[in-house]
Amino acid sequence: MQGSILRGPRLVALFLAGCLLFNYPVLALFDRPAELFGLPLLFVYLFAAWFGLIALMAWIIERRRD
Repeated sequence: MQGSILRGPRLVALFLAGCLLFNYPVLALFDRPAELFGLPLLFVYLFAAWFGLIALMAWIIERRRD
C-alpha cells in the first residue's frame, strides 16, 4: 500500500530530475570537442541520461512491496 502512495511523488521527482539533466547548465558541461568511444561527448551524455531515466522509471513503476 505504501509503495503505491510513494510512486506518484517519486515519478514527479524523476520528471524534475529529467528537466534538470536536459536543460542548459548541465548540457553546457558536456558540449565540448571531446570524444568518448569515438562519439561526441554530448551524444554519449544524452543517451546515457535518457537510458538512466527510463531505467529508473521502470524500476519505480515495477517495484512491489510484499
